[in-house]
Amino acid sequence: MKITDAKVVVTSPGRNFVTLKITTDEGVTGLGDATLNGRELAVVSYLTDHVAPLLIGSDPHRIEDTWQFLYRGAYWRRGPVTMAAIAAVDVALWDIKAKVAGLPLYQLLGGASRERVRTYGHANGRDLPELFDSIRARLAEGYKSIRVQTGIPGLKAVYGVHSAPDAANPTRLDQRVRPHVEDWDTDAYLRHIPGVFEAVRNEFGPELPLLHDAHHRLTPLQAARLGKELEPYKLFWLEDCTPAENQEGLRVVRRHTTTPLAIGEVFNTVFDYQTLVQEQLIDYVRSAVTHFGGVTPLRKLFDYAAQYQIRSAIHGPEDISPVGMAAAVHLDLAIHNFGIQEYSGHTDLTNEVFRHAYTFSDGHLHPGEAPGIGVELDEELAAAHPYAQGYLPVNRLQDGTVHDW
Repeated sequence: MKITDAKVVVTSPGRNFVTLKITTDEGVTGLGDATLNGRELAVVSYLTDHVAPLLIGSDPHRIEDTWQFLYRGAYWRRGPVTMAAIAAVDVALWDIKAKVAGLPLYQLLGGASRERVRTYGHANGRDLPELFDSIRARLAEGYKSIRVQTGIPGLKAVYGVHSAPDAANPTRLDQRVRPHVEDWDTDAYLRHIPGVFEAVRNEFGPELPLLHDAHHRLTPLQAARLGKELEPYKLFWLEDCTPAENQEGLRVVRRHTTTPLAIGEVFNTVFDYQTLVQEQLIDYVRSAVTHFGGVTPLRKLFDYAAQYQIRSAIHGPEDISPVGMAAAVHLDLAIHNFGIQEYSGHTDLTNEVFRHAYTFSDGHLHPGEAPGIGVELDEELAAAHPYAQGYLPVNRLQDGTVHDW
C-alpha cells in the first residue's frame, strides 16, 4: 500500500478548521486535524508546501518511522505549527491503519480500559445568578463535572465569560480583522474568585466536581495564593495557574497548596513537561492530540506521566475539530491513567461537515465502533463554508499593557 494523495481542506462552519486527508492506492483514506486557532494558514502552508510532497509514495503503515522522519528530518523541531502538521499526518495514518484492520482505533491501542470516557463541561456567567443558571444548564445536559468561569467586578470582558455580543468572534474594523480585547486586573480577580467558589459550593453542594482555569495569568506566587485560598472548596483542579514555560515556577505553587494542578494545553512536546512530571509538580497533563504531534507522541507522554501517578486530561475546546476530538476519545478509552476529557461539543453545522461516530451521553463520551477514528468529511459541504480570517482575543491590563490571555 502506498500514499497517492495528501490534500488539505480548510473550512469554516462557524469557525475555522484545517483537515488533512490522506488517500492510498487501495482507496483507503485517513483524516487528521491540523487546526491552530488564529494561525490556521501557517499550518496549511506547512502541510501543503513542505509535508505533503514527502508523503507521496510512502507506506502509510509505517507510522512511527513517518513521525520520526517529519520531526527529525526537518531539523527545525517543536513549535505549534510543526507539531500540528505532524499531528495531522499521524492521526490520518492511524485512521488508515485501523480501517485496514477493520477495527476502531482504540482496539489498536490495546483495547478499552473503561466502558466510557468521563467529561467536564463549561459554565460561565457575568455574575452569580447567571453563573448558577449556566451550571444548571450543563447539569441538565448530563455533565457530571463543571468548569466554572466568572465575570470580575470592574472588568468588561474576561476569559471564559461571554460578556460581549461578539466576544468569541473576530471584530471587523475597516475591512480588517482585529482581535477582541479583554481587560484584566489580577488583584480584583484574586479578591473575587474564592467568594465565587464559596457561593457555588453553598448552592450546589460538596459533591459536584468543580474546575477552574486561570489561563496563564498569574505569577507563581499569585498562583500559590489562589490555590491555597481555594482549598476549602475542594476543586477537581486549578488549570494553567501560571505560564508553565517556566517549569521551575510550579515548585513555588506546589509547595504552598494541595489544590490539584492541570497544565499543558499550549505544550507541544514531552520536553515541555520534563520537570513538571519528574518532580510531580502537576496532577494532569493537558495537551491536545492536534497540537502535540498526534496519537503517537501523546500516548508516550501518558505512559511517562503514569510512572508518577499523573493522569491525562486532553485539551478539547471547540477549535479542536471533531477529527481531533475523535482521536482524543479513542486514546481516553484505551490508556490506563485517564483522568477526564474536556468536551465543549460543536455546532450542528460542524457536526454535519464532520460526521462522527463518537457519542455523548450522561456526561460521558464513547468513540463508537466504526473502523478507524470514526469521522467522515463532507467535502462538498466543507467547501460551502470557506475560511474566514479571525484571531483569538488578546488581554490588556488596566493601563493598557499587554498581558497573558
